[in-house]
Amino acid sequence: MRIGLLTGGGDAPGLNAVIRAVVKAAASRGVETIGIEDGFAGLIEPGRWRPLTLRDLPGILRRGGTILGTTNRRNPLAYPAPGGGVVDRSASCVKTFHDLGLDALVVIGGDGTLAIAHEFHQRGMPLVAVPKTIDNDIVETACTFGFDTAVGVATDAIDRLHTTAEAHHRIMVVEVMGRYTGWIALHAGIAGGADAILIPEIPYRLESVSQLIAARERFGARFSIVVAAEGARLVGGTATVQQAGSAAAAERLGGIGGRLAMDLEAATGKEARCVQLGHLQRGGPPTSADRLLATRFGARAMELVTDHQWGAMVALQGEVIVPVPLAAVTGRIRTVPTDSDLVRTARAVGIGFGD
Repeated sequence: MRIGLLTGGGDAPGLNAVIRAVVKAAASRGVETIGIEDGFAGLIEPGRWRPLTLRDLPGILRRGGTILGTTNRRNPLAYPAPGGGVVDRSASCVKTFHDLGLDALVVIGGDGTLAIAHEFHQRGMPLVAVPKTIDNDIVETACTFGFDTAVGVATDAIDRLHTTAEAHHRIMVVEVMGRYTGWIALHAGIAGGADAILIPEIPYRLESVSQLIAARERFGARFSIVVAAEGARLVGGTATVQQAGSAAAAERLGGIGGRLAMDLEAATGKEARCVQLGHLQRGGPPTSADRLLATRFGARAMELVTDHQWGAMVALQGEVIVPVPLAAVTGRIRTVPTDSDLVRTARAVGIGFGD
């Protein structure tokens, strides 16, 4: 048996751990693994693949990024055309799949990559999927690898900003990733002792955030920490967009932190600064929790290949890794329930959401 393996979408700590687990589990079954470079682009552009053996694996468990490369801008169903616009290159992917003599494909990626994988599965390609995103917004799984590392980076940044905020009596706004969900902001904000957490699921009012800061001033706290998810928005408003989406690429969010800092400075009269963590949350070695989850996902994915459970995605449900249909995953995102235990916990310890 011969399988292909690719990583698509944005990178996340733990990708190499999945690759390592798949290759090791495949080798133990006598299955050959072919690594496809830069996501589905490796099935379109010539020569973008290579055999993966046990010799490629030493040292990669602790490495961030992906040894195969990745991209979130080469959707084979809407592939950039040389003269502009997009074309459907899915037929090229199918042809390369057969030309390489592959029996199955293991696809590791987030919501966009999983949607592409589902489309190929519907066209008859035998494949299984592994969910990946630091945003933790994939439905049907309790957690995705990369999330724990991203939360750790954000929490460390908040810890460090406390001291400089206190020294200068400032408002510090920390913008974190998460796209249209607030999982990173919520977890890191609680763990880092933020005073306000702004997430897309709970639109905020500037007046409410300003009142919280004023209340802190009255009892002697001369600084405040506000954590804002990149998709946070005012009541009745929309998310702040850096770059509009297109057929070839999703819209790019970001900038809410800088805007919020200016608004809070004008509203409170206190100096406000913004720190946008950006891709720092994606980089560096994965935490032990992410290495473990990624390894479990990779090993289980190879079991699905062996059992020919095509069109399935591995998912963490309770304490076990189970297969779920890709059809149940695509087109949906996992958002923060506004009445969740985490939200209630934050409110109980005095953290405001600006509502």
